[in-house]
Amino acid sequence: MFRSLHMKLMLIIVLLIVLLMTVVGAFLINSVVSYYTKDFYSQMAQAFGDAEFLSDLRRAPAQGEEDGAGSIARILDTYNSALGVDNRSRKYYVLDGSDGRWLAGSDQQESGVQLTMTHNLTAALNGQTGDDYNPAQRYMDVAVPIQRGDGAYIVYIIDDRSNVQELNSEIVTLIIEALGFGLAISVLLSFLLSKTILTPIERLTEGAERVAHGDFSHKIEVASRDEIGVLTGTFNHMARQLKTTLEEVENERNKLGTLFLHMTDGVVAFARDGAVIQSNPAAERLLGRAIPVGGEVDYDALFAPIAPLQGVLAVEQPGYLDGTLEVGGKSLELLLTPFDRERLGGVLVVIHDVTERRRSEQMQREFVANVSHELRTPLTHLRSYAETLSDGAGDLPPAIQQNFLGVILNESDRMTHIVQDLLTLSRFDSGRSELNLRPFDFARAVEEVYSAVLMDAQRHGHQLSLEAEEGLPPITGDRERIVQVMMNVVSNAIKYTPDGGRISIRAGRRGEERVWMEVEDNGIGIPAEDRGRIFERFYRVDKARSRQSGGTGLGLSIAKEIVDRHEGEIKLVDRPGPGLTVRITLLVEGPRHVQD
Repeated sequence: MFRSLHMKLMLIIVLLIVLLMTVVGAFLINSVVSYYTKDFYSQMAQAFGDAEFLSDLRRAPAQGEEDGAGSIARILDTYNSALGVDNRSRKYYVLDGSDGRWLAGSDQQESGVQLTMTHNLTAALNGQTGDDYNPAQRYMDVAVPIQRGDGAYIVYIIDDRSNVQELNSEIVTLIIEALGFGLAISVLLSFLLSKTILTPIERLTEGAERVAHGDFSHKIEVASRDEIGVLTGTFNHMARQLKTTLEEVENERNKLGTLFLHMTDGVVAFARDGAVIQSNPAAERLLGRAIPVGGEVDYDALFAPIAPLQGVLAVEQPGYLDGTLEVGGKSLELLLTPFDRERLGGVLVVIHDVTERRRSEQMQREFVANVSHELRTPLTHLRSYAETLSDGAGDLPPAIQQNFLGVILNESDRMTHIVQDLLTLSRFDSGRSELNLRPFDFARAVEEVYSAVLMDAQRHGHQLSLEAEEGLPPITGDRERIVQVMMNVVSNAIKYTPDGGRISIRAGRRGEERVWMEVEDNGIGIPAEDRGRIFERFYRVDKARSRQSGGTGLGLSIAKEIVDRHEGEIKLVDRPGPGLTVRITLLVEGPRHVQD
């Protein structure tokens, strides 16, 4: 009940009113008592300080006066107004000065009353004026010793404070009535005041609940310019800033989430106990297994052979551990590092597929070895024949010398071809080999290639045929480079087809955008296991036969580079029977993205 601010404010105000009225009542009651007390004693002091009054009381008794106490009483009656004697709450008594016995009084009906021996009365019996006040007593009194003639008397005035008590009762009644009325008003006012104060707070509470549930669109109206109004405006500003911040955080989170899901590197995060707390699809693809969050798969099941979990957690940042893992024919490089050490984080493992890089490194090593070997062989031949000619100068028959010179020239040409092919590939790799693009007659280029190799094919007894569709369109490309590719493919068919073979050249159109040329032979062909590598540099199925026929293993690599730069395609066509079919496909309009 009292947890409500309404009730608390009302209770506080009610308590303040009650406390205020209590303090005021106590102050008033105390003030009345103090006033009456001071008035009583000041009145007594003024009355008994009157010389004429005292003179009348102490005058020698008249002749024949027998009742001195009666005379004193009559004198006191004449001074009732000055003494405030009302014979109700305040009375006077004339007492015997020796024993305090009652002799006369303002109320004769109290004849012979036995008075209580008070402190002031005791002082008067001892011959001193008794006018001390004791707040603990329920009365006020003054006792004055009077010597009248030979008689000793005491004038004793006492006030039982009944007037004060009646007045205090009236004050208490008034305070209670005022308190009741004040409480009614205070309850009403406190309710209105609490509503005025708490309504904006309730709106703030409602707004805070909306914000807690993610609703930042609601704006609280600022109804005042006081502290609560400032607080309301600050809250609205905070809600806007919070909305902006959360939108930015969500945007960054979406970016990171997208990057995390689509990055090629695998990422797996583990808690300190080894449980999986996050992983991306790349990690599952690279590791070849599902990695459910919170599942049975943990750190030990995946990477314990690389490094123990506690060993990774002990690594000081920004340090990390690395390792390699072979999975399903893939070479994986692992980076293991702890994260969020201050808040008891875990371990993050980044998985990078280095299969292609290592394959490329291997190919590079093979390339260097092949280049060295290919150049060393003709150089060795050149040196051998040159030394023989030099040592036997003048002694060798002219025919043998001519033969040796022919070998030297052939090996020189072979080295020149190797160097030219290497330079061509180097220009392709560095991007410095530009294509000279222009329209040319594709059908005419195919016919020229056919005419150029016809005599060579006939020397080997081959049947060379040409079949081209009618109406082949001109295409855009580097004519010299494309003819080079055609010549390479047809020359390989002639070289690697045993004498008396059959070679067909066909050309046609595929749709409106592409043309193709196909070279088919019935030669030795290429085994299925080697077909995927024939476009690699220096790769040859039969190295001894290739060198014997003058091949360097770079022709098809150069052909593929040229066709790729034209955004075309060169591939082997699967077909039944012996031999090989190579198809070249090119765009009619030329490459869409011209490489500078």
